Amino acid sequence: MQKKPFKTISLYEKDNFSINFLYKTVIGRLFLKFLISKKISKFFGKLMDSKFSNIFISRFINKNNIDTEIYENRKYTSFNDFFKRKKLDKFLEFPKDNTAFCSPCDGKLSVYKISEDAIFKIKNLQYDLLSLLQDEDLKNEFKNATILIFRLTPDNYHRFHFIDDGKIIFSKKIDGSLHTVRPIAFKNHKVFIENQREITLLETENFQRIIQIEVGALFVGRIKNKDIKNFKRGQEKGYFEFGGSTVILILKENVNIFDEILKNTKNNKETIVQCAEKIGNIIK
Repeated sequence: MQKKPFKTISLYEKDNFSINFLYKTVIGRLFLKFLISKKISKFFGKLMDSKFSNIFISRFINKNNIDTEIYENRKYTSFNDFFKRKKLDKFLEFPKDNTAFCSPCDGKLSVYKISEDAIFKIKNLQYDLLSLLQDEDLKNEFKNATILIFRLTPDNYHRFHFIDDGKIIFSKKIDGSLHTVRPIAFKNHKVFIENQREITLLETENFQRIIQIEVGALFVGRIKNKDIKNFKRGQEKGYFEFGGSTVILILKENVNIFDEILKNTKNNKETIVQCAEKIGNIIK
């Protein structure tokens, strides 16, 4: 049976009034400096952890068209408790085929090639791998690699998983700002090297060494990774609290991402993917 085409969303999607105000007006940009501060992120985090925040859940579900039937049916203690809700196991079944490369999370996916000089471009802004990773050895190891950017939006499941069996070589946290990860911010900010992030080097059984990065975003100062050394395919790695954010994978040349996804990126479209969905194969 032939797979249905992936759904897509334009990288030039229309932003709401508040996001346009913050990133396109002088007054808004001044206000933005205040909003992306860690103190504000911490304040909103505490607010969304409170019992009072439960009043936001129903409106959030309706506004973002969230299908609650695919999540655990339980009483939530706060908005944040709902935001990091778990999917039912039947919606997180990774294929048994070990050659199938699957998405580690829900999100809007773009795929870019990293050059011999360890450079890649997103919406005409040039990024360098060294600034992203802040590690010279990793930069040299992963030049000529492929970078997958999964942008999570409020409607998504905000937990992320391991895509293969393996072990963690090391992980580190990098301090930074908390810009929105909506494409409007990409025009003037190198979001993925400016924002707070956590970097993990994975030794996988079937896909060689992979770098996984979780990137914080506006009002998302909290990335929660579990204390794990050895992991299994499909096992939960961690989750984000309140807001939208991003998961990045950097792969070596033994993985073939589907042409449809690559073409979508070239056409300024993000591919909508679900956690555990097949997006490529091992190159034999």
